Amino acid sequence: MSNPSLLILAGDGIGPEVMGQVRRIIDWYGEKRDLKFDVSEDLVGGAAYDAHGTPLHDDTMAKAQEVDAVLLGAVGGPKYDVLDFSVKPERGLLRLRKEMDLYANLRPAQCFDALADFSSLKRDVVAGLDIMIVRELTSGIYFGEPRGIFEEGNERVGINTQRYTESEIERVARSAFELARRRGNKVCSMEKANVMESGILWREVVQKIHDEEYPDVELSHMYADAGAMQLCRWPKQFDVIVTDNLFGDLLSDAAAMLTGSLGMLPSASLGAPMANGRPKAMYEPVHGSAPDIAGQGKANPIACILSFAMALRYSFDQGAEADRLEAAIEKVLRDGVRTADLLGEEGATPVSTSEMGDAILAALDSSL
Repeated sequence: MSNPSLLILAGDGIGPEVMGQVRRIIDWYGEKRDLKFDVSEDLVGGAAYDAHGTPLHDDTMAKAQEVDAVLLGAVGGPKYDVLDFSVKPERGLLRLRKEMDLYANLRPAQCFDALADFSSLKRDVVAGLDIMIVRELTSGIYFGEPRGIFEEGNERVGINTQRYTESEIERVARSAFELARRRGNKVCSMEKANVMESGILWREVVQKIHDEEYPDVELSHMYADAGAMQLCRWPKQFDVIVTDNLFGDLLSDAAAMLTGSLGMLPSASLGAPMANGRPKAMYEPVHGSAPDIAGQGKANPIACILSFAMALRYSFDQGAEADRLEAAIEKVLRDGVRTADLLGEEGATPVSTSEMGDAILAALDSSL
């Protein structure tokens, strides 16, 4: 039986640095847990543009379609701001999501107890926080037609179209309900049904899927703006939040900062099951390419490592090993080991990117 396959697309900025620590974790699992992966690497984003004149080469896209999971670092940087929109680094990421049909974006917001004081909210509001935002990723206003900037009379007008089909809403709703069954069995669906027809359809379809297929899961509905307010007021009221592409983009970034640092947050983008039963999947940290600190050993690799933990859980049915990796990270943080983004508390031990990797590997060793 062949090993599961991974395609690593480290990308730009700090992407190669944080992904380097993930490679060390992958190697540890092969050596210490006999959990081996067939790993290949390729280019995406600005790095791909520099090499090929496109943010994602067709050959790379073909590889991504064939492997069991893709691990992506980060894309973009100021040097690419002058490029035409069609070849900006971010277009490579969007192409991966669209052509792999990764319609469900899972964005956890988990606050490790050792970092509760890093949040801008009070400790009792965020300590123990563990919520999941499921964002529809391949439709909605980012992809709807017509779109563009047009001449209308004597001025220009910018147009984007919010568009959802029933089937697009149904499949992301099912993803949220299935996930909730493995967590707290509670889903809150967020839209703007009070002012948007697409929101009315969204609410109707989510309710229908619930009533017909998941009546055991608690379902509530909330307007997305009220949801943003409630995330800041008392986020622990939520378990799984399901929402559309635009609102999911905004709400997940707001939830991200509840935990204190973007350097701590992973994500998964899942699609339909492949022939082997595994969903098409791409895993990536929430943070960007951070070109201002690239190459300085300051980047926090934890979000990227936690993204690999999500791959263990959702692509490879290795939930116990994902728990092991997350527990190792929690131990390191509890011991006061901190990269630059997490410094500030008395007694913390400042470390570089690779030293954080060293600490996590040592914690993994101690778990055996």
